[in-house]
Amino acid sequence: MSKPPLTTRKANGKIERWHQSLKIDFLRPGCPLSQQDGTRLIERFVTHYNTVRLHSAIGYVTPADRLASRHLEIFVERDRKLELARQNRKTKRQSLTKYHCFE
Repeated sequence: MSKPPLTTRKANGKIERWHQSLKIDFLRPGCPLSQQDGTRLIERFVTHYNTVRLHSAIGYVTPADRLASRHLEIFVERDRKLELARQNRKTKRQSLTKYHCFE
């Protein structure tokens, strides 16, 4: 008996992780009482998964943003905010050391 190709094993792991998220995040807390209710919860999960949830494998953007090619502008904006935060911390640190001399 031979092992399945590595790409198949990786794909299996990804779909298993997706099913785990579906069960833990939506089905168990939502506790569907009927098939229609379960279908509604799954549809809500798929929408959330593709439009709200950030994915580390694609740079912490949503699949919808990546598909619409918005990821580059998101990265630029994220970098701008990080640089601004660094500058704010530096300014705050400098003002604190100016008034609190530790000699």
